[in-house]
Amino acid sequence: MPTSFTRLTQGVAAQLSAFLSAETGSSRVLIAAIVVALAWDNASPDSYETVWSSPLSVSFGDLGMSLELRDWVSSGLMTLFFLVVGLEARREFDLGSLRRRRDFVLPAIAGTAGMLVPVAIYLAINGTGAPGAAPHGWGVAMSSDTALALGLLAIVAPGIPDRAKGFLLTLFIVDDLIALAVIAVGYSEGFAPLPFVIGVACFAAYLVVRNLPLVVPIAWVFAVASWAGIALSGVDPLVVGLAIGLCTRAYTPERDRLDEATTRFRRFREQPTFALARQARDGMRDALSRNERLTSVFHPWSGFVIVPLFALANAGVPLDGESLARAAASPIAIGIVVAYALGKPVGILLATQAVARLSRGRLRPPVGWASQAGIGTIAGVGFTVSLLIAGLALDGEELESAKIGVLAAVVASTLVTWAFFGVVGRLPARTRARALLGDGDSITDLADAVDERIDHIRGPRDAAVTIVEYGDFECPYCGLAERDVRALTATSDIAIRFVWRHLPLTAVHRHAQLAAEASEAAAAQGRFWELHDLLLERQDRLDELDLVEHASGLGIDPARVAAALRDGAHRERVARDVDSAERGGVAGTPTFFINGRRHHGAYDVETLRAAVLEAYQESLR
Repeated sequence: MPTSFTRLTQGVAAQLSAFLSAETGSSRVLIAAIVVALAWDNASPDSYETVWSSPLSVSFGDLGMSLELRDWVSSGLMTLFFLVVGLEARREFDLGSLRRRRDFVLPAIAGTAGMLVPVAIYLAINGTGAPGAAPHGWGVAMSSDTALALGLLAIVAPGIPDRAKGFLLTLFIVDDLIALAVIAVGYSEGFAPLPFVIGVACFAAYLVVRNLPLVVPIAWVFAVASWAGIALSGVDPLVVGLAIGLCTRAYTPERDRLDEATTRFRRFREQPTFALARQARDGMRDALSRNERLTSVFHPWSGFVIVPLFALANAGVPLDGESLARAAASPIAIGIVVAYALGKPVGILLATQAVARLSRGRLRPPVGWASQAGIGTIAGVGFTVSLLIAGLALDGEELESAKIGVLAAVVASTLVTWAFFGVVGRLPARTRARALLGDGDSITDLADAVDERIDHIRGPRDAAVTIVEYGDFECPYCGLAERDVRALTATSDIAIRFVWRHLPLTAVHRHAQLAAEASEAAAAQGRFWELHDLLLERQDRLDELDLVEHASGLGIDPARVAAALRDGAHRERVARDVDSAERGGVAGTPTFFINGRRHHGAYDVETLRAAVLEAYQESLR
């Protein structure tokens, strides 16, 4: 597979892990907000409605806007939610699972089918002959809620592989993109051309000035002006947030930029002035993509504040006997529940299987049938966008029934997912692994496959799991990781093959290159691993005399080691590993690859053990 398709940096993997972690964590806050909204509305419906329908005006001279507080949350703050959606979508296209463009075809079709089938079911129950605005509410029954679905999935199916979560996240990206297009086209009224043109012009100005080194963040002034112009035009301004995210490129930290940031910090350390402090700050900031910087700022606010606040403003609905009875008989509520609980899994599963068959296996899902089905059932958890559209399309008792239907669909889809994965968990190990992971090809992140003739390998050659570490003998985190790796290999029931590759970070660790060459000098005498272990234990003693002394203490010929260091005899061997690291997008140490796939997140014993177990289960397919 071409290197351009196999590069996946440590930063990208860490971002995905952080994104999923934040989504599952924020779901608890979201659930709490839903409970509070329901309790508030049922305890004091007048105060609930009074607060959220209160008008709030913002004006500047003769220009101004006046919206209810609920609308400021739904169309204002939720713009930042869709900004995060756009950022994540762009990152997946630039660096993540969708960087291989053909891999987007299947989730795009499955995600679209997972929306069309529920809409068809809803309209079958609420056809053109239905009373009131029921047919206009078809958009309520189509979109999944990323945070809530991922959080509930973590609770009811904790053993589901990360690959399945990644596939689910891809489906949700498609889901959110289509949902926002539906809101902009199907639920916007009273189009005014002039404000729209002004909004588009301001957005173009934002794109031009966003990367200029200006002290005043004028780019965001243009972004807010664009939002206001689009809002005044009658189009839902949420599209501005999504557009900003999609136009924000993601890239991996380049080693040259990291080295430059290190140099700037050293200058500041030697001469701590404000000017050098600003240069050091700018160097570290510029080493990261704007996409990552914006995600780190807005994603926590979106998940832990904005979406829960939206739930607090919109989830309130009376749950008295009369309201529940009315909803139980309402075609709107029935249509929503059936659309989500049945239409979502049917649409996703059938579309996925159809694409795989029609493409004759060229386009295959990255997970097995069990994960596909479970993804379909949990995708029936709709909330945020559903309530957003419900508020635009319905009102009065119809809106109440729609909200109850959405909440009922969340409960039903969660229970079905829990029961389904409970059954899958009782399957024999090999059958369960194949059902969850399937047989589709996956992207290999390791640029150079393990070569037993060259690589330093510890453990059985025929082990089911191979761990490759890019490390630096002077890196303190590599020293910590070494203890965890040893503990893992010593206690694991699964046979593990461990491979060490050099990545001396010479801009940070001045002895790292020499230590790597010394280990190769020991390898020339068949004693690599003895010196490897000792160097990671004595990271404070790695100058040339120390290295020769360490070798001598292990019974390695010190004269040969000293000569090799003096002549640079093994410099080319170390450079080979560094080159493979750079082609694989590895910028820091330690970086682990488990069976060719980059390990993200922590590298303590338990985290590594879970990753090894998943890799082992995948090998059973």
